[in-house]
Amino acid sequence: MNTPATPRTSALGKLYLVPAPLDFGCDQATDLQASMPLGTLQQAASLSHWVCENAKTARAYLKRIHDITPLCQPIQAMSLVELPREVHKKGDHQGQFDARGLLAPALQGHDLGLISEAGMPAIADPGASVVRAAHDAGLQVCPLVGPVSLLLALAASGLNGQNFAFVGYLPQDAQERCARLRDLEALALKTGQTQLFIETPYRNAVMLAALKHTLQPHTRLAISSGLTMAQASIISHPVKHWKQSTAVLDNAIPAVFAIGR
Repeated sequence: MNTPATPRTSALGKLYLVPAPLDFGCDQATDLQASMPLGTLQQAASLSHWVCENAKTARAYLKRIHDITPLCQPIQAMSLVELPREVHKKGDHQGQFDARGLLAPALQGHDLGLISEAGMPAIADPGASVVRAAHDAGLQVCPLVGPVSLLLALAASGLNGQNFAFVGYLPQDAQERCARLRDLEALALKTGQTQLFIETPYRNAVMLAALKHTLQPHTRLAISSGLTMAQASIISHPVKHWKQSTAVLDNAIPAVFAIGR
């Protein structure tokens, strides 16, 4: 039985979902103001309590924000609490992690920021458990505007944006991966539903090879990498074209894969 949500009161802080630039983990940082609205950066600069994936990279992001709009206090004085390691490894989107303890600052009246390594927290990243716990505790959840790679890739793919599904990571085992690709392709071709998925960057080349080997010639494959960055690449063609192409995916830059008709 679900616990009834605690009524909201003015004494409670808010949970802000703060998007991060998509260049996290890449060699070259982009101009923050080119992809992040000033309002988002100003709101982030006003927060002194954070839940993050990695405190080191969160501090680096806050330093970049400070170069644009002053932080409310020195980074050294801020509270940055990392999500547990098991959340990184197994995810938290199925409700298996109790995040209530991370909300203590907001329950004490402080606004709290949630940040992931890139893009929007809880979208293909950890954080759903924190958001769910915030709702259950009666906290107001405020998503801020910023880049979300999945939607940018979908919009740029030329595939069906009215009916789509994000299916996360595919199996690492070669045979299981090919079987999963065939299932996703069959669903996409039958229903018109675009299938979106991602892969760990260092396996980009392996994924592309599997796609070219497994998918039918007329299935459309779109691959978007380095979105919002200077080296951004967005290519969408039937698989038969990909087989003739010499395009190579950078194994250091995250990519979003989409298949459809």
